[in-house]
Amino acid sequence: MKTLPPLKQPVALQRIQWILDPVGYLESNYQQYPDLFRADGIGFGSDIVLTSHPQMMQQILTNDRKQFSAPGSLNLILEPLLGDASVITIEGDRHKRRRQLIMPSFHGDRLSVYGDLICQLTHKACEQLTVGAVFSARTLTQAISLQVIFEVVFGLSEGARNHQIKQLLTAMADRFNSPLTSALLFIKAFQKDWGPRSPWGYFLSLRQQLDDLVYAELQERRTHPNPNRTDILSLMMAAYDEEGQPMSDKELRDELMTLLFAGHETTATSIAWALYWLHQYPNAKATLLQELNSLEDADPTTIARLPYLTAVCQETLRRTPVAMLTFPRVALEPVEFFDYSFDSGTIFMGCMYLTLQREDLYPNPKEFRPERFLERKYSSFEFIPFGNGVRRCVGEALALYEMKLVLATILTHYHLELANSRPEVPRRRGVTLAPARGVQMRMLGNSKR
Repeated sequence: MKTLPPLKQPVALQRIQWILDPVGYLESNYQQYPDLFRADGIGFGSDIVLTSHPQMMQQILTNDRKQFSAPGSLNLILEPLLGDASVITIEGDRHKRRRQLIMPSFHGDRLSVYGDLICQLTHKACEQLTVGAVFSARTLTQAISLQVIFEVVFGLSEGARNHQIKQLLTAMADRFNSPLTSALLFIKAFQKDWGPRSPWGYFLSLRQQLDDLVYAELQERRTHPNPNRTDILSLMMAAYDEEGQPMSDKELRDELMTLLFAGHETTATSIAWALYWLHQYPNAKATLLQELNSLEDADPTTIARLPYLTAVCQETLRRTPVAMLTFPRVALEPVEFFDYSFDSGTIFMGCMYLTLQREDLYPNPKEFRPERFLERKYSSFEFIPFGNGVRRCVGEALALYEMKLVLATILTHYHLELANSRPEVPRRRGVTLAPARGVQMRMLGNSKR
């Protein structure tokens, strides 16, 4: 058995490239080591191995608690945003129970309740665009997705508190909208509060204001319970675990932050990318419009089942994934992969970004071709934009449902075009990837159906 060699580049330089140019970092190392490579520069400590091979990812992600563990402590890079009591940062039986409490809110009959609302909110946002004016698709989709999350998760639509929470959430998310400002999350030495005008001090001030509003909302709901509410916050507040215990206000706050940040930011980015790719590839857009226009007053559930619309969303998530890595797993015993041996304690992460760009899985991977998902069925470790195993994204079903309905609503009711011919490229936004220039588009007017 061989030992996997470290990358030739010094760890400090790896770290800088990972923060400032994560796509370049992943793709250049993939050229040298196609299936797995050591990536000590990305953080989480030393002895870190990234893999893009589906078979290896399956072994790592499905053997939690046996060969590997999925410790929440390694996800604490997100603690400043999400807290330390969310489903992302807790582990073991506590994590399992929390998922069981949350998951029902995002699946099955619950989704159909949200469908008409998603379409209405999309119309409302698009109607505010000026015909002929250039706008950022990422800004538009963020406004839609944030409002969806607010009404579905919080059950809030109007009111001063709702407006303040939205403003603060957007401001907090935008603190990490570039590779340079994202360094605040990755480098602990930068997390110093030198007053409200300092970068970290300003972030902490925003977070405290947001916390005050969230805890006030929780207190009001406990004081004046409404059994007829169907939003996810109300469902979580009414849920009890196996020991008959409800979630504490701190746990509710951290789960809300997770759903609000992870839920609206990532979905908004994916919808913006879909608009970009469909207008870059007019044949794909024409095929999708033909499918959408074949329906007569279809309900949201029927729209969400359309095969080509589904393929467009899948190909968008493949071509420009938002998340790059799975959550870390730690080997509980020595393991072997591809003639390499690894000691217990080695940290493994699946590189979803590289898996979704593999030529052996997706021929001509730089091409946007939704038809590939109609021609072949991919396993959940070959098509893996939402992670897998015990830490798979809890909001996956809602994200895909929202993505389909927002796209269908925009394309069938509004004429858009790209505002320029410059290619859009992925750039770091916090711990995710987003279009560097936000996808600049122009509103041409309403479609007649």
